[in-house]
Parts: sequence; structure tokens; C-alpha cells
Amino acid sequence: MDPLTTLHRREFLKTSTGLLTGLVAAGSSLALLAPGRAWAVDLTALSSAEAATLLVVARTIAPHDKLDDAAYALVIQAVDGDASKDDKTRQMIREGVASLGAGFPGSPESERVEALKKMEASGFFQSMRLKTLQVLYSNPIAYAYFGYEGEAFSKGGYLFRGFNDLRWLPEVPLADSGALPA
Repeated sequence: MDPLTTLHRREFLKTSTGLLTGLVAAGSSLALLAPGRAWAVDLTALSSAEAATLLVVARTIAPHDKLDDAAYALVIQAVDGDASKDDKTRQMIREGVASLGAGFPGSPESERVEALKKMEASGFFQSMRLKTLQVLYSNPIAYAYFGYEGEAFSKGGYLFRGFNDLRWLPEVPLADSGALPA
């Protein structure tokens, strides 16, 4: 048996916490490790190595150090879904990943940013940027990270439920608030 497959779960979690980890669990699925949790995304068009590189691309495009990899994994799932529906999209993604090189995921952030800046006008980068922004910032994992409670209409609106509950902003003096004097 291959030494990589005999790695015990506890050892694996201990050595890889906080890092992007792609494993082939069954067929073409990508297991991504988020702090304290294991997340899996089923892949239909991309390999786990391509998905791991794309996850680092998404993290480089929209870097949030403490945001779980699971939120970025949803981006990769969406990209994989697009690639599975269209051969041209699949080819563009594969060529884009190949042009980044095998060392891209492990390189320092500054080098990853430079590599992506060089391909900023490419269809691959624009597609990844758009999909990252669309999917990353519209999922409940990111909502929880940023403190967004979701839409308010179904919960009675903002006026009586959290209109002024921004604890991370300093209190504005009454004179500067624009309130009319009594």
C-alpha cells in the first residue's frame, strides 16, 4: 500500500491544519480541510490537483486569512460545474491552471499575486475572478464570517431588529450624527 494512503486521520489533521489539502477520497472528489472540519466537494470535470490550484487562485483573488476553506471550496464546485457543462470552459480552466505551474499553490502570496497580475487580461483569470466574487460573497459561510445576518425582510426588517447594532464601529457623537437639535 502507498505510504500516503496509510496516513492516520489524526496525524493528517495534526500536520495539515490551516493549510490547503487536496486528497483524492473517491474518484474525483476534493477534500478540503477547514479549521477543525473536513469538507468535501465532488468534482466532475476537474482533477483534485486542478481544484487545489483553483482554490489557491480564489484565495489569492479574495484573501481572507481566517475564512474557512469550505467557503472557497464552494467557488471551486461552481467552477467545476461550469467546466462540466462546456468543453471550451473546461479547456480554458485546464490551460490556465497549467500556465500557473505546479508550484503555484505552494509559492508565497506575493509571487502568486504577480503570477495572476500577468494573466489579468486572460479569460481564465476573468472567469475565476467573477466566479470567486459571485460565489464567495453569496454563501452562508462567508455571511457568518463577515457578520452579515442576511436579508431582513423575512425577519421583520431592520428597524426593530439590528438597525443600529454595529459593535465594530465607534459611537458617533450626537453633534456629528446629523440629528436635528431638539
